[in-house]
Amino acid sequence: MKLITAIIKPFKLDDVRDALGEVGIKGITVTEVKGFGRQKGHTELYRGAEYVVDFLPKIKLEAAVSDSMADQVIEVITKSANSGKIGDGKIFVTPIEQAVRIRTGETDDSAL
Repeated sequence: MKLITAIIKPFKLDDVRDALGEVGIKGITVTEVKGFGRQKGHTELYRGAEYVVDFLPKIKLEAAVSDSMADQVIEVITKSANSGKIGDGKIFVTPIEQAVRIRTGETDDSAL
């Protein structure tokens, strides 16, 4: 099992969610986060004063998937979250040692 963590632009969330649903992903966790990468924020003007926005709003999306689905999920997220501009995000893949569905006690792949 793998935990796929993707950091994406907020306006791409619906596209990614729909694309994941089409390939059979039944559940995801979404968190609103802030961060920066190579774009290093930007400068804004507010009431005549210029200030730097260091941390940009992002969406952190997490999905636990079976090993056989990991590559497909990565490809789907990459295609659906891509706007072609800097700051599109990153995908991280980490192994999951064990998963347990609390309600039924199912473990590992059957818990997903």
